[in-house]
Amino acid sequence: MSGNRKWEKERAAAAAVQVAFDLGRETQKSIKKLALDDDLTPSEFIRKVLGLAYKAKPVRPRLTLSLSDEDFQALAEAWGIDSEDRLKIKEAAAARLIDFARNSAESRNTE
Repeated sequence: MSGNRKWEKERAAAAAVQVAFDLGRETQKSIKKLALDDDLTPSEFIRKVLGLAYKAKPVRPRLTLSLSDEDFQALAEAWGIDSEDRLKIKEAAAARLIDFARNSAESRNTE
């Protein structure tokens, strides 16, 4: 991409305005669930609903969480992991989230 085209795209992106919608709790919840069902972020789903161009898939579909040093320490102690082994703590947390999601889905299917 030429330098001029790159700057034009960046200028257009800088001109974009973020819009926040104050919708009711149930409306927000519904939109978020429908977005997940469509494998879209809520923002991309809203673009789709409004008839705007949108990306078919999120670039990096992941969950994020900020952990402090104290959080890592607490998790390490709770799970018997060396508090300096942050990768192992992250892997253990991911495994617990997977188990939680699987068990939640199973319990919903048996109700």
